[in-house]
Amino acid sequence: MELASRLEALLTLAEELGIDVRTEPMGGEGGGMCQLRGSRVLFVDMSADRATRYDHTLAALASLPELDQRYVIPELRRDIDRQRAIATRDNKKT
Repeated sequence: MELASRLEALLTLAEELGIDVRTEPMGGEGGGMCQLRGSRVLFVDMSADRATRYDHTLAALASLPELDQRYVIPELRRDIDRQRAIATRDNKKT
C-alpha cells in the first residue's frame, strides 16, 4: 500500500474516532494531536512532505487505546504496532 493511501486511511480513522482533523501549513516540521476545549484535534502540517505528515499522524494516533477495539487494515496495524514499540522503548530510556 502506498504512503499516500496509508496517510489517507489514518486520517479517515482519526475522523471515525471523532477527532477533528485540521490541515494547516505549519512550516514543515509540525503536526500532532492536542485537546482544545474538550475535543481532540489532529493538526496535519501541509508544509511537510508526505512521509513527515504520515509519521506525525501515526505517532499521534498510535497511543490511542481505542485503536485496539477497531479493525485497522494490516499495513496500518503493523505501522501502529511498530510506533508503539518505539514509544515504549523511548519511554524506558527516560
